[in-house]
Amino acid sequence: MRITENVHALIVPFEIHVQPETTIDRFAFVYIIFGERIHLIDSGVAGAEEPLWRYIEAQGRYPEEIASLILTHAHPDHMGAAKGIKNRSGCAIYAHTDEQCWIEDTEKQYQERPVPDFQKLVEGPVSVDHLLCGGEVLALEAGIACQVIHTPGHSSGSISLLFEAEKALFTADALAFPGDLPLYEDIANNIRSIEKLKQLPLVEYLFSSWEPPIKGRDNILQRMEASLAYLRHIHEAVIESSTPENREDPMALCKQVVCELDLPAFAVNPLVAKAFASSLTAEQQPGNEILSSAISLWN
Repeated sequence: MRITENVHALIVPFEIHVQPETTIDRFAFVYIIFGERIHLIDSGVAGAEEPLWRYIEAQGRYPEEIASLILTHAHPDHMGAAKGIKNRSGCAIYAHTDEQCWIEDTEKQYQERPVPDFQKLVEGPVSVDHLLCGGEVLALEAGIACQVIHTPGHSSGSISLLFEAEKALFTADALAFPGDLPLYEDIANNIRSIEKLKQLPLVEYLFSSWEPPIKGRDNILQRMEASLAYLRHIHEAVIESSTPENREDPMALCKQVVCELDLPAFAVNPLVAKAFASSLTAEQQPGNEILSSAISLWN
């Protein structure tokens, strides 16, 4: 669907078998920027290139026109189809330096972050052509440029992208979706990143990976506040549920917090347990008042 003059959004659905008899439906947005050439933000999972080709061709354009693919981070629903896209188009791939190893070595990613169905979701490794640190301005072509914003938390090398001419902000998975699975690496950094994004002026369109585009500054700020409130609510639940015993047993703590948050049973898994454990780490470090510095909407 077309959102602005240049920005289109394509939803890519997929399934994950979280347990032998339990499958959950997920999706992620791929964003397409049409100019003299075509520029992509994220690739979706393996196989996403087929609906992407069809969409591009329906606009009277060709997949071979894709000049750049910016990967906001290395997780399967964002880089899974990158190999196929690059093989056909020869596009340049951009990613943060902290994500490079998992993009170029997907087996390493699977060993260190064993997402269910990983091998089905990721086509394979792909080389990163341009490494980013945050703070760069990418001039993709005449009239189309974006500012790279390092927004760690969901992953260490997550980035957001600000297209000032479009007044459009692409946040990928930086904003936690209230009630959804807590899938971040560092809760304190995640909150800091959202606070940073709140300060950006003149943003009228918010494009995230987990929900339809949001229009209007007030609606965008409300969405960011809801995300902050959810993260702080999770943090409070972790701290209140922790005991000396379950601090030594992440899965036991995870089970208790999942129950406290009324999340589905399949949320008791190592990825969510790691997210909860980051609250314990943050609690032990000085200077993390940001975890409770705002009034939670959940109170």
